Amino acid sequence: MENRPDKTLLLLEDDPEEARLLRKMIDETSASVFEVIHVESMNDGEAHLTGRSADLVLLDLELADSRGLDSIKRVRSVAPRASIVLLSSAEDEQIAFQGIREGAQDYLLKGQIEPRELMRVLRNSTERKTIEDALFVEKERAQVTLDCIGDAVICTDALGKITFLNSVAERMTGWAHKDAVGREMAETIQIVDALTRKTIGDPMAKAASQDRTGQLPLNSVLIRRDGHEIFIEDSVAPIHDREGQVTGAVIVFRDVTAARVFEDKLKHSAEHDFLTGLPNRMRLNDRVGQAIALARRQKGMAAVLFLDLDGFKQINDSLGHLVGDKLLQSVALRLLNCVRGPDTVSRLGGDEFVVLIQQLQSPGNAAITAGRLLKAVEDVHLIDQHEIYVTTSIGVSVYPGCAEDAETLIRNADTAMYYAKKNGRHSYEFFRPAMIIESVA
Repeated sequence: MENRPDKTLLLLEDDPEEARLLRKMIDETSASVFEVIHVESMNDGEAHLTGRSADLVLLDLELADSRGLDSIKRVRSVAPRASIVLLSSAEDEQIAFQGIREGAQDYLLKGQIEPRELMRVLRNSTERKTIEDALFVEKERAQVTLDCIGDAVICTDALGKITFLNSVAERMTGWAHKDAVGREMAETIQIVDALTRKTIGDPMAKAASQDRTGQLPLNSVLIRRDGHEIFIEDSVAPIHDREGQVTGAVIVFRDVTAARVFEDKLKHSAEHDFLTGLPNRMRLNDRVGQAIALARRQKGMAAVLFLDLDGFKQINDSLGHLVGDKLLQSVALRLLNCVRGPDTVSRLGGDEFVVLIQQLQSPGNAAITAGRLLKAVEDVHLIDQHEIYVTTSIGVSVYPGCAEDAETLIRNADTAMYYAKKNGRHSYEFFRPAMIIESVA
């Protein structure tokens, strides 16, 4: 007798070729586990889910009639018990990551999906959802544990002594079940604030004494038995007996170190140039603003040097963009070697760079730095067996005198750079108010 699929998968995908490839991968690797139903719009998907159930929804985040997090909410509203796996482009990966917080089980990047990875994600998502649903009917301890939807589980009794660790908790804490049971929570599990390094009080004792659920503060770090540290997020709840009396507490927590690293990378990429790793315009504006504030408090000075490479377009056109990119990286390294630790080298885009000099002693020091930058850039660059010669033009603006805010200080340095180019290139010019009048005229 032919095996009938025991799970239903609804595929919401409006790209026929993408849908065909996904169905082919599922059919070839699922061994009839999934019955696949394909619809091309959110409206059709909602209509299907309203009339019939689905164990798993494979959802494209870029449907013609629904996009992003709103798609997850629409599916969840008509199929609250279905597992959701997202299909995302690489550009929208951050939205997919947010989608997991909104209730999706996992996501896949279109163009990078392999059959085995697809089936692993689908099976894990459906199995995870099945386990969640099944445990709703168990005792309050298991019910509370699953309500937290975590990985590691630790339980304590009314005296605050550990009664249970699951295997994930053993791995994450470094404490074996047999060694931890009977010990007080504070004796085995150390949690500190990542910034202050202060020990965070036992969250389970607090939950039991106050008879209410709670969570650890943000930036909570678990220190394993071996001293290794991981970021964690948790949910804590009291455990009751049949009479409603508190008999202990349960904490469910998960390792979010990878998520924190991912978030840090996102923050870094938002503030830094992808090619050189230098701060971008947004980060530069912030640092120039801080430098001005510091100079104002200390009655000191700060300078902005705006650099534009001379003849970069010809190099890029003749040798190709790959060589051009490597040249920009080479220039960036040389500029970094010309400044002090407190100073900032930034790339605004193209072949434009900005150097911020903090705690400047005099405009003459800015001129010395400008001369050093000119020399560093003009020395031969050896790139892919090419000897490349390039120069730069620099505009200099100084606080106070040239401007009172970051945006104007950078803009005035840009204006001065234009005059350096106009007057022969491979030189620097200090900003003068008359330059604005001349440019307008």
